[in-house]
Amino acid sequence: MLVYGDVECVETVGERQTAIANHLREMDALPPGSERHAALVSAFIGTSELVQGLIDTDSRMRGLDALSPVHVSGMECLSLLAQAILRSWQSGFSRASLPVSFRNKLLSFDPDQTIRTKRAEGYAFYALYPESYVEAARRSGLGSNTRVIGIRSIGAGLSAIVAAAITASPAFTVRPMGHPFRREVKVDPAVTAMLTRDAAAAFAIVDEGPGLSGSSFGAVADWLEGAGVARERIHFFPSHAGPPGPQASPHHRERWSSVSRHFVSMDELLLSDESRALPRWVESLTGALQNGLEDISGGSWRALRYGERDWWPAANIQQERRKFLARTEDATWLVKFAGLGESGSRKYRIAQQLHHAGFTPEVAGYRHGFLVERWHGDALSLDQQPVERDKLVRQIGAYLGFRARHFPAEPHQGSSLAELREMAHYNTRQALGEQTASTLDQALPRVDGLSRHVRRVFTDNRMQPWEWLVIGDQLIKTDALDHCATHDLVGCQDITWDIAGAAVEFSLSAQDIDLLCTIVEEESGHPVSPALHSFLVPCYLAFQIGAHAMAADALKGNEEENRLRLAVERYGLLLRNQLEHPDRLGFNEEQDRVPAS
Repeated sequence: MLVYGDVECVETVGERQTAIANHLREMDALPPGSERHAALVSAFIGTSELVQGLIDTDSRMRGLDALSPVHVSGMECLSLLAQAILRSWQSGFSRASLPVSFRNKLLSFDPDQTIRTKRAEGYAFYALYPESYVEAARRSGLGSNTRVIGIRSIGAGLSAIVAAAITASPAFTVRPMGHPFRREVKVDPAVTAMLTRDAAAAFAIVDEGPGLSGSSFGAVADWLEGAGVARERIHFFPSHAGPPGPQASPHHRERWSSVSRHFVSMDELLLSDESRALPRWVESLTGALQNGLEDISGGSWRALRYGERDWWPAANIQQERRKFLARTEDATWLVKFAGLGESGSRKYRIAQQLHHAGFTPEVAGYRHGFLVERWHGDALSLDQQPVERDKLVRQIGAYLGFRARHFPAEPHQGSSLAELREMAHYNTRQALGEQTASTLDQALPRVDGLSRHVRRVFTDNRMQPWEWLVIGDQLIKTDALDHCATHDLVGCQDITWDIAGAAVEFSLSAQDIDLLCTIVEEESGHPVSPALHSFLVPCYLAFQIGAHAMAADALKGNEEENRLRLAVERYGLLLRNQLEHPDRLGFNEEQDRVPAS
């Protein structure tokens, strides 16, 4: 199934230098504490992406990874930041300063050079903290003679952290290439000889993952073993304690189980009795907590919203953000990972705007990756307490119109219509067969004439009824911040994507959709194209088929698999019905009745 996408940004070095300088100014204006430390980490994440882009450009020109001047300068720059993070973390945030040499080195790169940077997904979505690698490195027992190898993208920064923690020389980084399940590295032979010269040196390979195959870790270890490095000298620094996924080769799987691995989880870092950092951060916003934090990650939040497990909606529990409940004497708060660095700060700003406009829960604040917002525990969701249809459509329209007006996005921040069409055809063929895919191709209009209607915004991308709460006479949208900024291929789209999502998820009639489009146009100040809507509805259904099918495949044997399979069936039936009635704009509840997910 086509579900995931790789977000890449094209920018100048100068633009990234300016963004990093802004984080440093923010840090300088703050007193010692977690917020100042968070600003330092934001600068580190931005610099990591800058250095990754610079080294990738240099490596592409050379045709291999080499210890070039830009590689050396970039990793030295990162090392200075990593050492500052180390000092700040180990001092309880009392020391968060940078030497002047960092700023000089940062500004030494050509500001007019264009680079391609990749967002670090671990920092944005999966509660991966650089400080976890500080602790893993400190506990590893490795010494300063260790050769640290980072795997780009995110491994560039993380390897600098590991090297700083064990006082090793700045890391060398590589970019594994080739098929995702069979990666290989290509390194300058002179660098290989230099790195492996000391027969007593240990090697630390640093990255997030492993993923489906662990082939990036495996490729680097293959290279080292091929150069004569004994397996017992190789150490892995991953982002989780699990093994490589089902696509791992037997050789890589066997090696993974036999080498030394060093990992510290977010829970151990922020929630252990010795640390309790996260509860303290939350208390600085909410006041004293009662009984600590209650983990409701991995879909367990549904036990608080629903009386029976049979009522639970499907969830991709492996990819849910970490989330907790925090109870004080007079309120309950949702503490949810929103992202480190600029990613998290942006979501905090969006959360504030949406709440002030009356669409989302109250926001208490943001602390080093976690957003704290009010939890409405007594409220029912729209799949349990339906509201009058006209009121529903009008409130959804006002919400989508507000998003369309206030949250514009850049052209590169989402798939093109051609890419959505390709995804729809592929997923439909995989799930429903060649004949249905052929019918879809005939039904979908050409994208050439539609692209001019696309005005990309930060869409919601999560319009299901259980994401809306009924509070008095108001509908409150939950989980509204980042589903257009995940690592799926949809990304930011025209607001019509959310209109299509609402039409599908609430079985809106043609009349309902007309009213919804009218309200969105009035609220946003921009027209909604009926032709674009007709194109996006099948694309939306095909994407949901693929996303739920892949999640089900990853959770085989788990209780969640059945819910996900039912969702695949529901979206498949809706897509078939849509293709059988191509002239029908809306969904008739009686004719289109399908099993609930």
